[in-house]
Amino acid sequence: MGSIFTRIINGEIPCYRIAEDENYFAFLDINPLAEGHTLVIPKKETDYIFDIEDEEYKGLFLFAKRVAIAMQKVISCERIGIAVIGLEVRHAHIHLVPLKTIYDIDFRKPKLSFSPEEFAAIAARITRAMK
Repeated sequence: MGSIFTRIINGEIPCYRIAEDENYFAFLDINPLAEGHTLVIPKKETDYIFDIEDEEYKGLFLFAKRVAIAMQKVISCERIGIAVIGLEVRHAHIHLVPLKTIYDIDFRKPKLSFSPEEFAAIAARITRAMK
């Protein structure tokens, strides 16, 4: 049994998918700090981000960059912030968080709540912007 993220990649757990290719996967965080808060992960399950091989690491960040650029096109924000924490799920991942202020990326603050329809609409907007 893999991590919860591996189970999401495999379709065992539903998600609001943004984008994927043969090596990487991006989907909305279901406990977001901001509208559009997205997780970007390698499909190969590796616990610690700095244990990822160099080429895969570069590919992960280039994929995250494409997602962030699309996010900024459709989400009202000043910038897209990035955080790598890696303690909550033992599968390397990047948080992309739309920011209006520096405090928007404080993981202690209450998480936002969206309906399934709202999550689906947000994911669709970002996905369309990826094209």
